[in-house]
Amino acid sequence: MNRRLLDRLALPCLAALVLSLVTILPSHAQDTATAAAPAASTEAAVSTQYILNTLLFLIGGFLVMWMAAGFAMLEAGLVRTKNVAMQCTKNVALFSFAGIMYWAVGYNLMYDGVAGGFMGSFGPKVIPDPASDPGTYSAGSDWFFQMVFCATTASIVSGTLAERIKLWPFLIFVIVLTGFIYPIQGAWKWGAGWLASGADTSWIKTVAGAEFQDFAGSTLVHSVGGWAALVGALLLGARHGKYGPGGSITPMPGSNIPLATLGMFILWLGWFGFNGGSQLAMGTISDASSVSRIFVNTNLAAAAGAIAALITNQIVYGKIDITMVLNGALAGLVSITAEPLTPDPLWSIIIGGIGGALVVFVVPLLDKMRIDDVVGAIPVHLVCGIWGTMAVPLTNSSASFLGQAIGVTAIGLFVVLTSLVVWAILKATVGLRPSLEDEIAGLDKAEIGLEAYPEFGVGSQRI
Repeated sequence: MNRRLLDRLALPCLAALVLSLVTILPSHAQDTATAAAPAASTEAAVSTQYILNTLLFLIGGFLVMWMAAGFAMLEAGLVRTKNVAMQCTKNVALFSFAGIMYWAVGYNLMYDGVAGGFMGSFGPKVIPDPASDPGTYSAGSDWFFQMVFCATTASIVSGTLAERIKLWPFLIFVIVLTGFIYPIQGAWKWGAGWLASGADTSWIKTVAGAEFQDFAGSTLVHSVGGWAALVGALLLGARHGKYGPGGSITPMPGSNIPLATLGMFILWLGWFGFNGGSQLAMGTISDASSVSRIFVNTNLAAAAGAIAALITNQIVYGKIDITMVLNGALAGLVSITAEPLTPDPLWSIIIGGIGGALVVFVVPLLDKMRIDDVVGAIPVHLVCGIWGTMAVPLTNSSASFLGQAIGVTAIGLFVVLTSLVVWAILKATVGLRPSLEDEIAGLDKAEIGLEAYPEFGVGSQRI
């Protein structure tokens, strides 16, 4: 009887035991998973931040690289037919030299061990193995993003000196500019040098009340290219026939306005990478929101610059010069580059609009001074670069007008002096200008050996 009772109870008891185990073991497993969840979540967050930050650098970088095409097309459209192939060659070559020089010496001069000083170390940039790449973004993406900024500086010089400078002296200057001049002054702010926030700059804080601020490079990129171009233009002189006796000016219209317009729109597009990428992070909601705000302000400033140039041109001259409108948009972009994050939309429109209006007045002023700037790079990049930098305190309370003036002046003096030395040495040794015969014939034939538009032949284009 007892045995039968035991047999009857055995099956229910076994079932109860199995049910208990099924209930308990998952509970224990979930406890283990719960304990591991914070670590896994933290690791996932770090990985996501790394990926998003790296993507911002890479996407921003190739957008800025696309600006090289914009400069090439803008310049090709604004020079005369006989010099188009030369401008295309210069833009391809300068970007290539900049890429090599910024790897070989420029990056480390700008970022490696500056520590509140004036420059970093000499030597090539080391790109670590992906498995050991430290930080919150990849080192390779950072180098690429910084390199295309360096190349942009050289592109600015190319347009101003178009149609009357030999190829190799220009490229030698590009090598010095991208390998040494640009990185050294860049180290002062972006490389944690003496102008940087956090550096030992108590004397600037005492005198100015704030450190120098330049978010994406109105001064560090655009005015640097503008200063180098201005010094080169002064030593090089004007194109043959541009200025005559009694202050007369001979117009030398560009060869292809649609091409110049395309170049401007390419630059406008690339500027979203220029300014947006300069947030330097997109791994948080706050950073992503900041990037989108920068896009909005950048676009509003460009639009305001174009409209301001259009209206000012109509009022002052009674008709509209499309090249002024193109440069007005670029002037608005340069103006907002020093601080594209803190302005509200209205301030962005004001800052960009003033930049566009400045171009209309500075272009004829340069002609009165007999400074020949073929594409208007000096008004756009130098004048509006300074204006945009000085406008930062209007919307950013961490900046002061005196602090901005100190940075603009220091960088301007450095670039002017170093550029003057390099241009003067080149002029005294290899020479800067082609012969008068070559300049009249066009640098496509004299320097390149291949004309951009050979079917046009010799005629009215050969002036």
